[in-house]
Amino acid sequence: MNDKTIVTHNGNFHADDVFSIAALKIIFPSFTLIRTRDNAIINDADVVIDVGGQYDPETDRFDHHQRGGAGARENGIPFSSFGLVWKKYGLAICDDNQDVANAVDAGLVSTIDAIDCGHVEGVATGISLSQTISMFNPTWEEESNFDAAFDQAVEFAHTLLLRFVASAQGGLNAKKIVAQAIKQADDPRLIVLERYTPWKKTVHSLSEEALYVVYPSHSGKWIVQTVPAELGSFEDRKPLPAPWAGLSDSEFQAVTGIDDAMFCHNGLFIAGAESFESVMSLATMALEY
Repeated sequence: MNDKTIVTHNGNFHADDVFSIAALKIIFPSFTLIRTRDNAIINDADVVIDVGGQYDPETDRFDHHQRGGAGARENGIPFSSFGLVWKKYGLAICDDNQDVANAVDAGLVSTIDAIDCGHVEGVATGISLSQTISMFNPTWEEESNFDAAFDQAVEFAHTLLLRFVASAQGGLNAKKIVAQAIKQADDPRLIVLERYTPWKKTVHSLSEEALYVVYPSHSGKWIVQTVPAELGSFEDRKPLPAPWAGLSDSEFQAVTGIDDAMFCHNGLFIAGAESFESVMSLATMALEY
């Protein structure tokens, strides 16, 4: 089977065409890339990105510069070439998991589309991923080898896109695990996780009663952590006992009566012990304090 020929425009590039090619590298591991505005080459290509003045997913034409654009999402963010490619191929890239594909679109694709199309309302300030991609373009003082710079940008974007998909998948898996732990909790105030799993968003969305979460650390020790009053807040629904603040090792063990108690942060939001049984004892003491 012959490799597909994928065409995008030459010269200065942006995040939408770079990430489009990065996404297609996942779908088509081997292809010939041509960067040009030559209409004859564009017409003969198998896939056309961000050039050609046509959007037709059936024939793999993904431009959005034509009069009237190429449509918009329900939230009003218009599609750039990356969004159009993702609309067709995103589900396959995410192993047919629509929730993951939607999460990647919401967190990455739609932001790049918004910036490329000038739909900047609600886009965070500061250096953006789109600006980062633009910095791969040669400066006015450098040799204008745009094709080589484009290849470098695609490799960067390809790696980042794969990590974004993995992160989205991990987030959804974590939500299921934490939701199940909340459902199975013997005491709704204390959520126990058998392995460390990102938990704050799910606990806040599903449990108004949870005060503490217990989980193993990466080193194999056990942690009890407070549930923040609000996401991102430094205030807790219930701090750990005040007499524990800043104690560690023998001092902490003397106050708690637990032989393998390790520490309690001065901020009273996290404490640890060597064993699961001991950290559960700490959690019980905190609940009763």
